[in-house]
Amino acid sequence: MKPVLALVGRPNVGKSTLFNRLTKSRDAIVADFAGLTRDRHYGNARLGSHEFIVIDTGGFEPDASSGIYKEMAKQTRQAVAEADVVVFVVDARDGLSAQDHDIANYLRRLGKPCLLVANKAEGMQEGHQLTEFYELGLGEVLPVSAAHGQGIRSMVELALQPLHLPEVDDEPELEAPDVIKLAVAGRPNVGKSTLINTWLGEERLVAFDLPGTTRDAISVPFERQGQRFELIDTAGLRRKGKVFEAIEKFSVVKTLQAIESAHVVLLLLDATQGVTDQDAHIAGYILESGRAVVLALNKWDAVDDYQRELVQRSIETRLAFLKFANLHFISAIKRQGLGPVWTSIAQAHKSAYCKMPTPVLTRLLLEAVQFQSPKRSGMFRPKLRYAHQGGMNPPVIVVHGNSLEHVTDSYKRFLEGRFRKEFELSGTPLRVEMKTSHNPYADKK
Repeated sequence: MKPVLALVGRPNVGKSTLFNRLTKSRDAIVADFAGLTRDRHYGNARLGSHEFIVIDTGGFEPDASSGIYKEMAKQTRQAVAEADVVVFVVDARDGLSAQDHDIANYLRRLGKPCLLVANKAEGMQEGHQLTEFYELGLGEVLPVSAAHGQGIRSMVELALQPLHLPEVDDEPELEAPDVIKLAVAGRPNVGKSTLINTWLGEERLVAFDLPGTTRDAISVPFERQGQRFELIDTAGLRRKGKVFEAIEKFSVVKTLQAIESAHVVLLLLDATQGVTDQDAHIAGYILESGRAVVLALNKWDAVDDYQRELVQRSIETRLAFLKFANLHFISAIKRQGLGPVWTSIAQAHKSAYCKMPTPVLTRLLLEAVQFQSPKRSGMFRPKLRYAHQGGMNPPVIVVHGNSLEHVTDSYKRFLEGRFRKEFELSGTPLRVEMKTSHNPYADKK
């Protein structure tokens, strides 16, 4: 499971800027006035071989008793409960405030690992300006600048240090696992628990006609035709504006972690409601995670021919980026169409861990270049020399050559199609990476 870091502090100290810096995104809205962030925001981040989840929170007032500030405080407390390490952000330029003391008292009582970070410290000497923050009793004060990226790496290293994370080998995973982790993901009330109960042949999970019944990622061992599985029932992910219960918000991070740790994800859709924005959002997260995926349209027995045609069209348009995934029409409650789903799951898992020999990849690459050369960029045309496999789940193909930074995305998709056809890859993303060779004489006169 990925470790979780929560960014906590009073309003306008730069938590959202720090969140965007860590996640290398612009997901959190940033502006120069207090109280802009009110809800919790989750994002993926990485330091070297270690990946972690960052939670951005609104301005924290531990003693708030009413109004929006009370609700924001509840959000922050929930984020702290989810976190493995709390990053307490203060403003190095404004100095220490009474609200900082209140937050520090709250964090000290919890006894959770906490790192004190003084943001907006660009151009400041590590001297008397920061000494006042030692009054908070949270140990060393680390000066950083989220806006300029100063001290961020040291901050993350110190934050992850108490967790004693094992070193991750950078070598790609080259063997398929014995037990396949299968996560069933989707919006609330699409029938995830019902489907797993149908597979198991017993009421193992609570299935009820109420969105949000499942609130944690439940793992169940299962064996089918000699192959062992670990079925993971996840909490339904709904639009942020529709989530009200704090306990349901807690389940979001569990669902994202379950998708990350799975080998194959079964994305369950509701035929009676069609493909929604949230379905596309979940599908995008699965694709970003690089997981093998199978699509299943549940409650197919509950719609007429006209609705079936509409929902099929919406899948073709709104989930076009998952065209490599197999689509099945099922009814979990009536046990219809479930057999072919297992075939696609096995096929997706096999494709995710497909071994692609270097000689075969290089031959396919040269044949593709001979069939269609990449576009010329200025005076030079990218020269593709050879290819090898760089990882599994998802499969990664690394292409070596000269001037490869000029290879267009459309040409990468062209290469991806050739590789997919040769190795019969189905149900898994395929990543084609370009690695330009360095000219040893470039720096010599």
